[in-house]
Amino acid sequence: MTEAVALDVLRDGDTVDLRKARGAFFTPGAIVDFIAQWAIDETTEAVLEPAAGEAAFLLSAATRAQEIGGTVELVGVELHESSAAFAREFLADHGVQAHLEASDFFEVPASPRFDAVIGNPPYIRYQAHAGASRAASRAAAAAAGVELSELASSWAAFVAHSTAFLRTGGKLGLVLPAELLSTNYAAPVRSFLMENFAEVDLVLFSERVFPTVQEEVVLLLASGWGQGPTDRFQLFHAHNAADLAHLGAPATWVPTSTGEKWTAAMVSPIASALFHTVADSPAFTELRMWGKTSLGAVTGGNRYFTMTAEEVAELGLGRGEVVRISPPGSSHLRHLALTPARLKKLTQNGSATYLFHPGVNPSAAAKVKITAGEAAGVDQAYKCRVRTPWWRTPLLEAPDLFLTYMNADIPQLATNTARVRHLNSVHGVYLADPYHQLGQELLPLAALNTVTSLSAETVGRAYGGGMLKIEPREADRWHVPSPDLLEEHREALLAIKPKVTALLEDGERGRATALVDQVLLVDGLGMAQEDLEALAQGRATLKARRVARSKSVK
Repeated sequence: MTEAVALDVLRDGDTVDLRKARGAFFTPGAIVDFIAQWAIDETTEAVLEPAAGEAAFLLSAATRAQEIGGTVELVGVELHESSAAFAREFLADHGVQAHLEASDFFEVPASPRFDAVIGNPPYIRYQAHAGASRAASRAAAAAAGVELSELASSWAAFVAHSTAFLRTGGKLGLVLPAELLSTNYAAPVRSFLMENFAEVDLVLFSERVFPTVQEEVVLLLASGWGQGPTDRFQLFHAHNAADLAHLGAPATWVPTSTGEKWTAAMVSPIASALFHTVADSPAFTELRMWGKTSLGAVTGGNRYFTMTAEEVAELGLGRGEVVRISPPGSSHLRHLALTPARLKKLTQNGSATYLFHPGVNPSAAAKVKITAGEAAGVDQAYKCRVRTPWWRTPLLEAPDLFLTYMNADIPQLATNTARVRHLNSVHGVYLADPYHQLGQELLPLAALNTVTSLSAETVGRAYGGGMLKIEPREADRWHVPSPDLLEEHREALLAIKPKVTALLEDGERGRATALVDQVLLVDGLGMAQEDLEALAQGRATLKARRVARSKSVK
């Protein structure tokens, strides 16, 4: 281990909070040395470390070059002068000659003369990565050929701009957030890497490797710059940084498109192959084939606009001035259907199952509520302020199905037999002809299978608290059973429906899934039990990673 990366002290004036604010997390020595040893060989003449910090990667590169009897030009760029000064002194103390430039990396003109660019770019989320800094990073990424959205974190631009310093055939070895694999904003980066490098390798860890931060990381090892494209990448699994010394054989994964999420590659090769075989078969289809998924209504102030039956009665609002809705939230939709009886029970228990929605000529009672809303400033909320009249929320027709989109476990479909409208706490699914009856009757039940659960983990995204969020565009790509599969096994599904309904009432989703798996996957597709268990383990792996990222580091 290099001495530089073993050193994690706070210099005068520096704090953990300041480091966090600028995305500076010092890399474990085993990772630094692993990347340097991968990147540096007898042909290496020049190495660049962007966002150099204390130049741990440069020191390790120098050590590696000395081991193989080579001489390497070492260059680093560091935004903060104090860090750059420390790095110069630190490298000099170790007899290492290097050029450390105190500058914003995105303002350094591209110079494609380096054999390797290695390092750990700062990770700053888009909320903090703003203003001139974001503009400069996006411009640098665009110059390299990557158009990033406003939601992109800082590391994405570092990846793109770093390649502008590579000679043809060069290597890029970076420590990156695992967001590379799963976020929509990283899709251009994923495409860019596969289109421009001859080989792309990834190393994933089952444990966090940074002791003081929650972020899960992946090692990107891309070689053969300018000699792409490649249609696949190799994936190595390691328990922790110490495992890098004895990595096993990699798995090879071929995404269906270069920008596709790479989340599915995080499961075992067996589970991945099984999933793609089943998901790509006629037995399964994407949800968009069944119909259209839509966002719910945005009121601009649910506390004001949603009402209980008691509030409606007290105010004396007429039936034409309120609309029946699925109440805010989605916990009441963890069943196969929102039925009239369930809606009645929710109403009796005080849930807000009404939406204030008067006509163009509101009654005296409605005017009282409107006046109260203006006095409370509800009309100044953005969504209210930009519509006329402010108190009339635009609504879609009642959907055929509800889709929960913020999920601790899995997304769930529920048939809207109550025929009520939906707010933006859930999505609505509008089934296309000729699938209305079949979809309403059986799709929420059939979607409780392991293949569909695993698919949700690959198309959705991890959110705060370990929640799995699935937006309409992602729901479109969610693999669910096809109409043909449901028609073929309709009687068997109807036979288990009462028991599944009861299990969901008791919160036994796992047992409900086992019943559906038996009908559709085992009996229906002839899937072996060990294959079903491999798929379940793959889904459990992705869920565990999602949940682990949300837990505080002790």
